[in-house]
Amino acid sequence: MASDATTVSPDAPRATGLAQRYAQALLDLANERRTVDKVAADMETLLALWRDDDTFRAFVSDPRLDAASQMKGIFAVLDRAGVSGDVRNLVGVLVNNRRLAVLPTVATGFATLLAESRGQQTAEVTTAHPLSDTQRTQIAARLTEAGFGNVRLIETLDPSILGGMILRIGSRLYDTSIKSRLQRLSYAMKGAA
Repeated sequence: MASDATTVSPDAPRATGLAQRYAQALLDLANERRTVDKVAADMETLLALWRDDDTFRAFVSDPRLDAASQMKGIFAVLDRAGVSGDVRNLVGVLVNNRRLAVLPTVATGFATLLAESRGQQTAEVTTAHPLSDTQRTQIAARLTEAGFGNVRLIETLDPSILGGMILRIGSRLYDTSIKSRLQRLSYAMKGAA
């Protein structure tokens, strides 16, 4: 069941390459130190900050800031949010390597890797508006009925789809968004003309 869900902004790309390596290194370190639950909670906190705070999102992605300014600003935010330990160290490494902009991608990659290591399947759900707990439960139930057990939802908000949802699980993609329906209708009308 989807007992926990991660919500991500539409600007958070899928973790590949560099971000995936950072995420894997963090998961390996957390497993070694047996701090996986603490690291997962801290990464979830960072994702929530990035998703909900426009100023924080702009700060993270601003390439004009020097490393000292980024370090000072990000550590002040981390202190206020209660993020410490390995996640704080990871953020310091990202700043020193001038890679702070990949932080949200690392966080989503970490969530995916953690779900896989716990035997969960990851379902990426894109909606125009945040899902309610009832909707999450219904989606998890439908996925279970379809043969996907122990699913972790990663939610992405994308107002451009207008309504409905896009669900990706494994290699399958289910697109019931209003945007896609309108595009299909437009293509059909052009074909009829």
